[in-house]
Amino acid sequence: MGSLSCCLLLALALLAPHAAAARKCDLQGLWRNELGSNMTLSALDAAGTFSGSYHTAVAATNKQILVSPLQGAQQHPGAKGQPTFGFTVQWQFADSTTAFVGQCFVDRRGKEMLETTWLLREEVPSRRDAWKATRVGTSIFTRIK
Repeated sequence: MGSLSCCLLLALALLAPHAAAARKCDLQGLWRNELGSNMTLSALDAAGTFSGSYHTAVAATNKQILVSPLQGAQQHPGAKGQPTFGFTVQWQFADSTTAFVGQCFVDRRGKEMLETTWLLREEVPSRRDAWKATRVGTSIFTRIK
């Protein structure tokens, strides 16, 4: 192999991680978390807001789980490659709402992940029960398509 070929291969190897890291995250699409819940996010509008739907695979209810609407916003759309965002889910089968906040990351191979923290607030009959009304957790979503 000639020295020119070696130099080209070396240059490609050194630039490949930067090409993947420079790729911007795109929130639009179908995502699944580690528990099997699916969500679909629409394209961002000019203000950076989006909508979608969430179908949870887990719930603390005996009711039928229904697909639920979500509304959200991305911070500074288009400005950075790994943006922060937030959205709320209005559960259609329970007296609760969940707020998610997170950041979209792209790994070296170009795989996108949404790392989120969530707060779920359920309705309780009185202020005395408020101490048990909020749950907190984390979810990591990976792109399905």
